[in-house]
Amino acid sequence: MAPSIPLLTPYKMGEFNLSHRVVLAPLTRNRSYGNVPQPHAALYYSQRTTEGGLLITEATGVSNTAQGYPETPGIWTKEHVEAWKPIVKAVHDKGGIFFCQIWHVGRVSNYEFQPNGEAPISSTDKEMTPGLAGGDWSPPRRLRTDEIPALVNDFRLAARNAIDAGFDGVEIHGANGYIIDQFLKDKVNDRTDQYGGSLENRCRLALEIVEAVASEIGGDKVGIRLSTFADYMECGDTNPEALGLYMATALNKYNILYLHVIEPRMVQVFDTSETPYSTLPMKKAFKGTFISAGGYKKDDGNNAVKDEKTDLVAFGRLFLANPDLPKRFELDAGLNKYNRDTFYIQDPQVGYTDYPFLEV
Repeated sequence: MAPSIPLLTPYKMGEFNLSHRVVLAPLTRNRSYGNVPQPHAALYYSQRTTEGGLLITEATGVSNTAQGYPETPGIWTKEHVEAWKPIVKAVHDKGGIFFCQIWHVGRVSNYEFQPNGEAPISSTDKEMTPGLAGGDWSPPRRLRTDEIPALVNDFRLAARNAIDAGFDGVEIHGANGYIIDQFLKDKVNDRTDQYGGSLENRCRLALEIVEAVASEIGGDKVGIRLSTFADYMECGDTNPEALGLYMATALNKYNILYLHVIEPRMVQVFDTSETPYSTLPMKKAFKGTFISAGGYKKDDGNNAVKDEKTDLVAFGRLFLANPDLPKRFELDAGLNKYNRDTFYIQDPQVGYTDYPFLEV
């Protein structure tokens, strides 16, 4: 690939030799029926695989309480592990590097998704606004202090399962208003125990999960995604710069592979806005690989890499609609337009594996 294009230059991420810096962002696609990954996912991911390219899976549940959306995949049972294996193999067969994003949605859920119709768990018992993001959110239950180790262990076991399924590593989902974010952000976290109040206390859960996962599978196979500047799912913070810098610095203790940060301009999902904030202080503080995401196009992605504002750039909607995105960047070819109406439908092909490749 042309070395004159910054996004298409090689990069060494720990032990992984990447041939370019275009990353498939984690994208919820709602096509894992009964929370079991399906054979059509093998085609979807392999379509977007290049030799030496990094892909991150859609968010994958760590337990039976982790769900909040229809037909999202899990990785907490043996059945899930077995179902992921051929999908991982399809990516590896084309030379790709594949990380599994593991998540728990916390209060972004409702009784319907919870075992025995129970209340979703969270850092808080504060409800989200009814109808927010089109969801029917049930009032959450605040986790007791003595229940938190079990949540940490769910992430640890999910990471072990991901490695057993053949994944190269895991990305801990600490962003977008889900359970880790619900602990991190002071507009949500109203706890009075050691997991609430001070910045250090609010970051405790995230760092305990990182420590447990890194101890289980090795820090060189672990990334984490943060959206410290965002207000997804009514999950904002009054001092996002301090939160981001604290986390970026604290993560160095665990020698994890990468930090994946959503740009400050993405305050809400799909919407970009002007902001005085920058992720550069986080990049400078963190010693591993830095991945940026958030509405990137080709030109600003190239500039971000060239100006050393990031190491890798994760593309979501563009990669979804253009399975051969790196090739299109190389050839300066036109891009397929994405159809937002088919992002979250359950069809195994439409809006999923039917976006066309370049005719070359």
